[in-house]
Amino acid sequence: MSKPEINVTPLIDVLLVLLIIFMIIAPLKPARFEAKLPAEPKNTDKLEPNPLSLIVAIDTNKNLRLNKENDVSSLENPENLIAKLKETFQQRTENQVYSLASDGKSIEKTVFIKAPKTIDYGSVAKIVDAVKTAGAEPISLQIDDLD
Repeated sequence: MSKPEINVTPLIDVLLVLLIIFMIIAPLKPARFEAKLPAEPKNTDKLEPNPLSLIVAIDTNKNLRLNKENDVSSLENPENLIAKLKETFQQRTENQVYSLASDGKSIEKTVFIKAPKTIDYGSVAKIVDAVKTAGAEPISLQIDDLD
């Protein structure tokens, strides 16, 4: 009686086919990520910010501002900011202030967060969490001042 032997020839054939496939696919995958940045608008003289915009700004002293209100809260203790945002959203619900982008189906709860480059990512993430706790949606990071 002979011992059974494993025939490795089909295994080698499959491996060679896979090797050829990977050699063909490897050069086709993108080697880098290219992002297209929007061009600067040409006529910025007539642009007015949306009066419903809510901008949470973090200053270099780690104090928080909501639109033009200074010292709303601090980075370590954002409860006052959460309370002000909840109050604003409640007023907008009572007054039926609908979002322009949603065709009048949802209340305007968009919040922009502006932070200087010197603030660490964890601090910005903490403010994003606080704003989300207040009920804001969507939340966007702002790269320039809307004045």
